[in-house]
Amino acid sequence: MTEDFAKLFKNMMEQGQDMVRAFNPSLEGFSAKGLENFIPTMTKDMMEMWFGKTFNREGLDAKTRLLVTIAALTVLGAHAEAQLKLTIRHALEAGATKREIAEVIWQMSMFGGLPAMQKALEMAQAVFAETEEKDA
Repeated sequence: MTEDFAKLFKNMMEQGQDMVRAFNPSLEGFSAKGLENFIPTMTKDMMEMWFGKTFNREGLDAKTRLLVTIAALTVLGAHAEAQLKLTIRHALEAGATKREIAEVIWQMSMFGGLPAMQKALEMAQAVFAETEEKDA
């Protein structure tokens, strides 16, 4: 990590922590449930800018980064429901197919266990249904 990138990352973390303190100084009673309704799905171009080529121009594209994130959130299980739903929405917008998302979740059954995989697939199906309703 370069010194400039380290400074940028430190600044981003400090700003995020300040924002969290402003929203809820004690963080007591914080619930992520419903958080995905608060933050809209970003456009593919926006996700590519933030998660794709901004910090690592030669690295992973936004779609791949989001699929990796889905894998990690699946392994976390019920601790990351809101984050998983939001990331699935973003992955679809970034060009991931429903099959790719399902395969990533299925692959995580070996690492997070069958219950975590089943829960993540249920959440994915709910997001898929929502997007189908929206598109209809």
